[in-house]
Amino acid sequence: MQLLSTDTTNASLHPTNTVADLNPVDYKVWAVMQEKVYNTKIANVYELCDRIVNAWEELDQRVINAAVRQWRSRLYALVCLLGVDAFNIFCD
Repeated sequence: MQLLSTDTTNASLHPTNTVADLNPVDYKVWAVMQEKVYNTKIANVYELCDRIVNAWEELDQRVINAAVRQWRSRLYALVCLLGVDAFNIFCD
């Protein structure tokens, strides 16, 4: 419940929009899954859920490994962009 009571409007919790680029699921894994999930029209929410689960189960581990390998360079780029303070935000 702590998560629900956290003030997410606090700007210090979201230093820039580039923080979203650090999430490997956002930029690589989900892109691959989207191709499988949305390749044809979806009839209802139950079918959507089934497709997401199936896409996850069929996801090649190499895709996940590649996304994780890219994460370090994305973090480094963010630290270079924002300075040392960015390191303190993520490595407290």
